This record gives sequence, structure tokens and C-alpha cells, in this order.
Amino acid sequence: MNPYKNLPGHRFWRRAISSVEPHAVDPVVEPKFRIDIAEKVATAGSCFAQHISRRLSAIGFNYFVPESGTEYGPEERKARGYGVFSARYGNIYTVRQLLQIFEEAFGVRPKSEQPWLRPDGRYVDPFRPSVEPAGYASPEDVWAARRAHIAYVRRMFLETDIFVFTLGLTESWVSAVSGDVFPLAPGVVAGGFDPNSHKFVNFDVDEVRSDLRSFLWQLKSVNPRVKVMLTVSPVPLIATYENAHVLSSTTYSKSVLRVAAETAKRESDWVDYFPSYEIITGNFSGGNYYEEDLREINGTGVSHAMRCFLKNYTVPSANETARDANVASEDGRHPSAESAAARSRMDSIVCDEELIERVSF
Repeated sequence: MNPYKNLPGHRFWRRAISSVEPHAVDPVVEPKFRIDIAEKVATAGSCFAQHISRRLSAIGFNYFVPESGTEYGPEERKARGYGVFSARYGNIYTVRQLLQIFEEAFGVRPKSEQPWLRPDGRYVDPFRPSVEPAGYASPEDVWAARRAHIAYVRRMFLETDIFVFTLGLTESWVSAVSGDVFPLAPGVVAGGFDPNSHKFVNFDVDEVRSDLRSFLWQLKSVNPRVKVMLTVSPVPLIATYENAHVLSSTTYSKSVLRVAAETAKRESDWVDYFPSYEIITGNFSGGNYYEEDLREINGTGVSHAMRCFLKNYTVPSANETARDANVASEDGRHPSAESAAARSRMDSIVCDEELIERVSF
């Protein structure tokens, strides 16, 4: 008896990868649920999560953005980060950040970190330091804006049907006093680093799995109908604080996040993992899904990932909408063939992490 005899083709490398055209590789197997075009889809996470939200919105999905800034004009909304995610929380890189903002929204975890002062005398919210380009005039203005923001976050968690979260990093900076975690180290854009008040952490697999499990359990308790789609960002770290090569730190971080996502998928029938990480980083693409810096994802890679997403996770009517919108028009084309519009979309991705490099040289 050979246990591998008669297994389906997707379980064999030669049949699933080597003999398949690169643009046609689809690693999704037995998706747990499908998304109807009318269901509310909310997003959060790292920079890569913005690609998913933009594509879903562009093809007519019900992208749920309760904090939309409709009182402002289009240009001001864009400048102030409205619509980048479902609420104006900026990049949520770590699962600890996600758990933290959920618990704040439901009164479980109050905030104690004071607003950070910028060199220009303006203040910023330490938990979303880049969302307000002009900053705030006073700490009181920061807290008032945060209270309004958290109300939208609470509504998002309560009302969304599908929550898509992209796990981005394991490295972070936290308050040594409260344990609060920040998206950027103090001092990068505002505030000041104090080794007695702030410390570096690199979450291990047990910590990430525990945080993700806690978030999912609490989310389900307040929104019983919700389904969760997890992805792992294929974007490498822009810098590491570990005494290690950035490539090694990237491999560690993504490996931890991938294991945590897989654990969550196996533990809950309402949680699934979408392999955008594997689609972008897989060697079958020959590295053609990255820009010249070998870090940012180009439009061809995003299109491949979204074709797989739409094929496997949307109902037939949504697939028709996608074809009408020509979202899959870049099948197999080399990145150099991308349109100027596609490149513009990639260039406008908001990534707080890039500020580390800009202010460090």
C-alpha cells in the first residue's frame, strides 16, 4: 500500500507548480466560506492589507468603512488617511496591536501613554502617529480625536461580516510601564525614546498564537456571525532591531506569523487563511512580483493574489463583477508591462514602517 497513491494533483510539487504556468498557480484548497458581494468586509493590518481592501472596493464589494471622513473633500480624506483601512487606525503590524485596540474599543484595556510631542510643537497619538499629518494642538485634542476614533473601531468590530487581517511583524516597541505596544518606536516621528520607559520586543510563536486566540475569542463573543480571513504580509522587514541580518529576521518573523495563522485556522471553522504570502514569495514567480527594491509588491503580484482570492472566496455573481471590472487583466504579464495607473496605486500605499528608514540615515 502506498499512502500517496491517487492523491489529488495539488499535493504534488510537479503537478501543482512545475507543470503549471506561473500566473495560474493557485494554492487555495477547500476554502471554508465564500463572501457575498453584499456582506460587509472590514480590513486591518500591515501595508499589504491595503492592496486587498482597494481591490475589493474597486470591484464593487461592500467594503465597510465606518470611519470614512465624509465631512471632508476627496483630497483631504486621502491626505488624512481616511479609507486606507476600515477605521483610521493606521498600520496594525502585530497581533498584540490588534488585541490592544479591540480591548480598548470594548473597555477592557484603557490607555495610559501620553501624547507624543513632535519637533514642530504639535502632538500625535502614539498608537497611530502618522494618521494626522498636521498633528494636534494639544494633548486634549489627541484624546478627543481618539475617543471618536475608538467609537468607529467598536462599530466596525460589531457590524462587520468578514474581517480580513494581515499579520505583518513580530518586532515591536512597548511601554515598560503599561505594556502598551506602538506601531513605531518612540522618537521615529515624535516623542522621545527612553530606555527606562520603552523596550524592544520580538514576539515568539507562543505569544503571537496566544494573542491571536484571545482576539478571535473576544471578537466572536461580541459578533457571533463574523468570519475572519487571515493573511501574512509578503513584504520583508524594512529594518530589524535584533543583532541579526535583516533577511534572517524577516524569515523568523514571517515564519512565526504563518504558524500562528495556521493554528487559528485549524482551531476555528470560521477562521481561514488565504495564502497571499505563498503566492507572492513562491519561487515559481522568479521574483517577478517584487519591485526593484525587492521589497514592495508590484501590481502583477497583487493581481495574481486577488485572482485566487476572487476565484475561491467569492460567490459567482462577484466573480462576474470582477471580470467586468477587468481586475484580472494582468494575467502572466511581466511587471514592466504594468500600466502607469497600476504603479500609481502601488506608490500610494501607506506604510508607517518606511519612516524608520527615512529618519535613520
